[in-house]
Amino acid sequence: MNERQEVLRARCCIAGGGPAGMMLGLLLARAGVDVMVLEKHADFLRDFRGDTIHPSTLEVMHELGLLDGFLERPHQELREIKGWIGDAIVPIADFSHLPTRCKFIAFMPQWEFLDFLASRAARSATFRLRTQAEVTDVIEENARIIGVRARTPTGPLEVRAELTIGADGRHSTVRDAARLEIMNIGAPMDVLWMKVSQRPGDPKSSLGRFDAGHILALIDRRDYWQCAFVIPKGTFEEIRRRGLPAFRDELARLVPFLADRVGELADWNDIKLLTVAVDRLRQWSRPGLLCIGDAAHAMSPIGGVGINLAIQDAVAAANILAAPLRHGSLALEHLRAVQRRREWPTRLTQGMQVLIQNRVIRRVLGRTGAVRLPLPLRLLRDCPVLRRIPARLIGIGFRPEHVRTPDAFASG
Repeated sequence: MNERQEVLRARCCIAGGGPAGMMLGLLLARAGVDVMVLEKHADFLRDFRGDTIHPSTLEVMHELGLLDGFLERPHQELREIKGWIGDAIVPIADFSHLPTRCKFIAFMPQWEFLDFLASRAARSATFRLRTQAEVTDVIEENARIIGVRARTPTGPLEVRAELTIGADGRHSTVRDAARLEIMNIGAPMDVLWMKVSQRPGDPKSSLGRFDAGHILALIDRRDYWQCAFVIPKGTFEEIRRRGLPAFRDELARLVPFLADRVGELADWNDIKLLTVAVDRLRQWSRPGLLCIGDAAHAMSPIGGVGINLAIQDAVAAANILAAPLRHGSLALEHLRAVQRRREWPTRLTQGMQVLIQNRVIRRVLGRTGAVRLPLPLRLLRDCPVLRRIPARLIGIGFRPEHVRTPDAFASG
């Protein structure tokens, strides 16, 4: 017996309820555009997703009038980035001088961030969020994308739309189905994510640990550490073959204050592999289709800037597309304008990440002797004013976007 197919229509259909998709959905709906967001999961509760909310994104929340409510959600504030290199603790970035309202990075679980965006978007009559709707293909007619097909628990779904947005991540189904060409830039590492509890006497802030052959980021979650252990690309199976006790011993040697609790990593299911990719699309759009966020450009985890690039894409896309969508005058040139606006900061950010990958990450992972403090870090240690440069690059980035779309539902 054939399942009955549901067919829905929207002015804009967004595939993917991550940071880029939810922010764009909020902005377009707020501007009076009929938007439907399709999210394949039932909720946003997934661990080990990027959760650094940078000052540039907090500035967007302020411009939307949402900052105070947003900061009521559970979060930690990081006002300075430090590196633990060999035996030295080195200040790297100082956010206190940024020209933004919030002079800190907010560490917030991504499910809190997405739930907040969804709850605010739902206040607009033109916003719809459909969960458990996994996009499987695009619908194409006369060389134009006119919507998507999706699987749902109640049967197949079609959403027909004037504009389809691919915001479904670095393994984008929409991007692949639309046959958009990917340029692979490459990354020499992968990352293992895990949780280890905090104890009295632990350091009181997030930091990065660099030592011979090892890199570990420790993110302060108040009652536990979210750990990102950097490994040479493709070596996870070799690490597994050496056994979990050997891996726990390696962590304890690298960060001695964790030695009394690495046993909390009871089996390999407690350790999640993030395969790092750095790539971008040659063309972000086709008639009726635009990709943004990781679907357009996968970022390295260096600097934790991936979410914030995705948010900046969403703001730029809304600024450019809201009016033509509302007036029914959308053209391919509008979609290309989004890429022109966002490709330059994407290229610069990826270039900076690749430079750090090749000059720092690759060298540290390949080193067997003691790690010496390189000249740039000695300068940051000895000259506090220089710490404003990495703070600006990480906290604001290249070409920060500002909300230009109207609030169609504002009273008065």
